[in-house]
Amino acid sequence: MITVHYLDNSRAHRILWLLEELGLDYQVKVYHRTEEYLAPKELKAVHPLGKSPVIEDNGRVVAESGAIMEYLIETYGGEGLRPAAGTDERLRYRYWMHYAEGSAMPLLVMKLIFARIPGQVPFFIRPVAKMISQGVAKKLIDPQLADHLDLWIAEVGKEGWFAGKDFSAADIAMSFPVEAGTTRIAGAKDTTVLRGWMERIRARPAYQRALARGGKYGYAKS
Repeated sequence: MITVHYLDNSRAHRILWLLEELGLDYQVKVYHRTEEYLAPKELKAVHPLGKSPVIEDNGRVVAESGAIMEYLIETYGGEGLRPAAGTDERLRYRYWMHYAEGSAMPLLVMKLIFARIPGQVPFFIRPVAKMISQGVAKKLIDPQLADHLDLWIAEVGKEGWFAGKDFSAADIAMSFPVEAGTTRIAGAKDTTVLRGWMERIRARPAYQRALARGGKYGYAKS
């Protein structure tokens, strides 16, 4: 049976969701974050980097969200979750599957880190740390995130999903960046398109079953 090493309140939710969409049996080993909001050291016994998600399957240990999703789809007959080969939609699908972790998440992690810096330093330098943190976010991170938000709105606005007119694993891959990003990106942009998309993914039975199996995932109610 597949084992999912699952860090609470994390992008690992997407792996449970994909497993539910594929109708596979699996077990979940839940890990809880430390007071510093980091993964616990126990995860290093599973993978040297101590990150989540990680799965174990038939003696294999597979890490990295995109690699895990690709492995599961190719191993367990997930062709229905990606557009047909050779189509423009398949190319869009490939782009978003890589974009989710390669382009979107680094910026979102930077946004989170800089927001937390003032609370991690001695109180007497917190005003300076806050000023620096807010300055970096305003001049460097937020403008880039605004461009990414525009891209998401434009793509979903075409046909309702990230890779064409049908739901695909690209929507699963993009769920965490969008759910987390819409809570972290400042501005007055009209996100109606993305809110509609989030309503559709959250209404999927497999998404709801994944929540029941994984537990705490705060972004599901953003």
